[in-house]
Amino acid sequence: MGYSVGQVAAFAGVTVRTLHHYDEIGLLSPGERTRAGYRRYAEPDLDRLQRILFYRELGFSLEEIATILDEPGSEPVTHLRRQHELLLRRIGRLQEMVAAVEKAMEAQTMGISLTPQERFEVFGDFDPDEHAQEAEERWGGTDAFEQSRRRTAAYTKEDWLKIQEEAGAVVRDFAAAFEGGVPADGAQAMDVAERHREHISRWFYNCSLEMHRGLSDMYVADPRFAANYEQVAEGLAAYIRDAVHANAERRS
Repeated sequence: MGYSVGQVAAFAGVTVRTLHHYDEIGLLSPGERTRAGYRRYAEPDLDRLQRILFYRELGFSLEEIATILDEPGSEPVTHLRRQHELLLRRIGRLQEMVAAVEKAMEAQTMGISLTPQERFEVFGDFDPDEHAQEAEERWGGTDAFEQSRRRTAAYTKEDWLKIQEEAGAVVRDFAAAFEGGVPADGAQAMDVAERHREHISRWFYNCSLEMHRGLSDMYVADPRFAANYEQVAEGLAAYIRDAVHANAERRS
């Protein structure tokens, strides 16, 4: 019996005009027609449409999609595996961008004295200056902001690479404690939290216990910070917050 063009458009979330266009260019021609000449889509047509929409979402042109789908010997499972791999690559790239956001927000707009090439080596293709306005709105005028601006203005590429190395080691140790079942208020987790606070104080601004609490709260409340930790281990952002709070209580 098949499905009408209107039904398929509703199923797929596309317009009737889009389906007509796909038919006109030979990308998706319905396998059936009524006696009156109306298009009727069979199950194989719907499978092909799903693959088309997958590839469109991944940024392929209609011409490229036609070539891929009409490749001799191509099986549906082959397309699914290819799409799965492409999606994983996109996810990986997005995770890299999230990590770059946090690095940039820690270094944000502090007058970083790096050449364009050095910035690329340290931060990848993410430009920390793009977050200048947000940093200024959040912390502009505060002692911590001004202290961090003064300090980081003189940092070299080697300084920034060392900062990244130290910060990465702290995150790895948090993750090891978390995955090892160490409670957030355990000595091991609190010691890592204190190293994190010392890292901030050493490189950016004098981070008090109360300021450290507020920063850890932001790691959970701000999706950009949370995502950076969650890609390491699900639940890590909240674990770090709890360890920071426990460390602050211990040292109060």
